[in-house]
Amino acid sequence: MAPGDRIPVAVAYALPERQSVVALEVAAGSTALEAVELSGLLDRFPDIALRPLELAVFGRKVQAATVLKAGDRVEILRPLIHDPKEARRQLAGRGQTMGRKAPS
Repeated sequence: MAPGDRIPVAVAYALPERQSVVALEVAAGSTALEAVELSGLLDRFPDIALRPLELAVFGRKVQAATVLKAGDRVEILRPLIHDPKEARRQLAGRGQTMGRKAPS
């Protein structure tokens, strides 16, 4: 890519009741953090700034300094409400599994 080339990316942030996806073009060589900053989602959702920023690209956690490729979707992650491993342990203690009832 030549200097000054731009690539299409998307930045997504999801809440339980809604999601926002912003499509934009960034300079080739831009990082995940730069795309988030350009998306405007930090202004629209001030709660994002209340915790350390965790990012993913197509569901895989990445560092803020990760250089993006054309078509990448950067996801702003929210903290988990429940630890999935602990939830499975609790269900197993009751003879249940995730998503299914235990056989009678």
